[in-house]
Amino acid sequence: MKRILLFTLPILIIITIIFAAFGFLQVRYEEEKLTDELKRKARAVAESVELSAKHILINKDLKSAHKLVESFQKRERVQGCVIYDEKGEIFAITEKIFEWRNINKPDLIDITITKKSKDKLDKSKEYSIYSYILPVLGDEQNILGFVEVIYDTSYMFITLTQLWKRITITLSILLISITIITLLIQRQIFVLPVRRVTDWLKHFQKGEIDKLRPFEEEGEFGKLISEVEQVALSLRVARKVVTDEAKKRLEKEELWTEKKLRDLVQAKLGENALFVVSNREPFMHVFDETIGRAVLIRPASGVVTAIDPVLRACGGTWIAHGAGNADSKFVNSKNKLGVPPEDIRYILKRVWLTKEEEDGYYYGFSNEGLWPLCHVTHTRPIFRETDWNIYKKVNRKFAENILEELPSENPFVFIQDYHFTLLGKMIKEKRPDATIALFWHIPWPNPEVFAICPYQQEILDGMLGCNLIGFHLQSHCNNFLDTANRLIESRVDTEKFSVIRNNIETFIRPFPISVDFKNSDVAKNEISQMEEIRNELNLKDKIIGIGVDRIDYTKGLIEKILAIDRFLDKNPQYKNKFVFIQIAAPSRTHIKRYHDLMAEIDDLVEKKNWKHSDGNWKPIIYLKRHFSPEEIRPYYILSDFCIVSSLHDGMNLVAKEYIASKSDMSGALILSRFAGAARELADAVQINPYSIEEFSEAIKYSLEMPADEKTKRMKNMRKIVSENNIYKWAGNIITDLTALGKS
Repeated sequence: MKRILLFTLPILIIITIIFAAFGFLQVRYEEEKLTDELKRKARAVAESVELSAKHILINKDLKSAHKLVESFQKRERVQGCVIYDEKGEIFAITEKIFEWRNINKPDLIDITITKKSKDKLDKSKEYSIYSYILPVLGDEQNILGFVEVIYDTSYMFITLTQLWKRITITLSILLISITIITLLIQRQIFVLPVRRVTDWLKHFQKGEIDKLRPFEEEGEFGKLISEVEQVALSLRVARKVVTDEAKKRLEKEELWTEKKLRDLVQAKLGENALFVVSNREPFMHVFDETIGRAVLIRPASGVVTAIDPVLRACGGTWIAHGAGNADSKFVNSKNKLGVPPEDIRYILKRVWLTKEEEDGYYYGFSNEGLWPLCHVTHTRPIFRETDWNIYKKVNRKFAENILEELPSENPFVFIQDYHFTLLGKMIKEKRPDATIALFWHIPWPNPEVFAICPYQQEILDGMLGCNLIGFHLQSHCNNFLDTANRLIESRVDTEKFSVIRNNIETFIRPFPISVDFKNSDVAKNEISQMEEIRNELNLKDKIIGIGVDRIDYTKGLIEKILAIDRFLDKNPQYKNKFVFIQIAAPSRTHIKRYHDLMAEIDDLVEKKNWKHSDGNWKPIIYLKRHFSPEEIRPYYILSDFCIVSSLHDGMNLVAKEYIASKSDMSGALILSRFAGAARELADAVQINPYSIEEFSEAIKYSLEMPADEKTKRMKNMRKIVSENNIYKWAGNIITDLTALGKS
């Protein structure tokens, strides 16, 4: 519509200007014509009564004078007539204009001198009038008196107004006709062909080959369409070739890599792209007030860390909440953009939420209800009816956005986490042919704990709309199977590890998530970054520890600080030799529990630093801000040990990221046995973070561990992380998904 307006508006403006100029000239001509006609009439009338007036003035015949002026009373458009004597005094006046007798007539003096007639347009009260004064001369050419004829000129105004109305109506009809004709022509020669091409491309995009009809357009547009058809045909052929080649390569390669995952996706999914759904988006545009422009950041999120390499490897579409305050400025008309910006690999589609929706769905039900429910850390979950209703509404909104994108046949949808428990069922109701997997990134509690949730039935029903539900650990799978068996009407198959409800079988599988393991040496820029960190934080000759966490009560930050305090109490010889760097990203700050936690940590760090400080040295360096993965890696490489002290965690990728960064086999990992990663990383120094004594002893043990023992343990852990990397995790899920699609 905007383009049509841009095309037709200039035409309409030009026509309006030309027509208005023409109308103005026509009105001006008509006005001059009427004025001239009036003057001639007035002069003729005045001259016709001149002789009678002369006789009247010579004889001072008042009766004849009144008779003469009253003869004007009923004349059309004439207001009246006035006869003046030689002194300019009124001798007789038409009754209709009698009240004008007191109006001063300065023109009579000029006429007395020049003895020539005079006229003018004037206004008197509400009347617009024309006055013509003729001197009455005697035989000696002396002034006997004057005759004034007065005309009402309002008819001229009415005539000109009607003319303007006719011009305006004609112009309006002309503009409407031109607009309608232009729209019809535009629709016929541009809109309809473009619409046919758009529909054709939509069918092609969704793989609806049977709906593709050949075009019959001619001319230049027909040539363009022909080129589009050829490009589309070439693309289909290329996809088929790539799929076949990917199958061959897949059979040869053993270790999971980005390339192997890409081949798997090509071989298994073919032309069907992968659709990933999560709350957190992988790239966020945020306005930076310090530099006055929007910047691109990668949010601190385990889901982003895990899924981004997968989408980079195999392409597809990632649908997520557009949470950045500048996000809307960087999307197209479909709310999409290609990412990563420097090397576009996949499509990010942003879904917009209102403040009310974000508050109820994300902060409320997801993070004050389900998050503490699933993490057994003794924080009471809060379930509000209003939050639950908004949570359902947002799940519905995401379902509609996903359904818009799905191809016509056998789509694959991969849902992330506890924010979308209802999404699987909502999609299945509209697209029963869709193959849907849900990966649960946090722990699943036992049935007694989950029974606390007042919406347990709807949540389990929504999740069991999926074909596959993945957890990090087998114990979480077992908890879910027990929960389904006890809290909802269903049949649990313990041999196949599946739940059957409403004739849909949902398979429950463990898929331990991991990271993108790159076996590379330290880069030059990382060496310089480490040197800058050493100088800035005064780390020379210090034993360095690192912790990287979101500020969350499940991460055991308080326990970590208390353990360091206890370690220094028991081992004062490490004072001035030991520094622990805690990188902490603020999170969910709108929730009171998180807000209070941040204040509690700030206070505790300050107290413990004051207690142990010696000169410029302090044991804990607390860096409270968001760090990108590229910024964190030099801290990992620099550190002698890393602490992961989660009180309860699905997996915890910080442990694996730390191991992946230690290519020189140095360093030690102190790992909570309540983090899922502890199942795989048996060579970590495992701790119970609730036991401060055990925790502090583990720090001392890690620092004093012989170098060859550290190397041996790190080597074993790096082998596990390199083999069970993020590509293997994604490959296993896609393999299971495609197997389900075929069955």
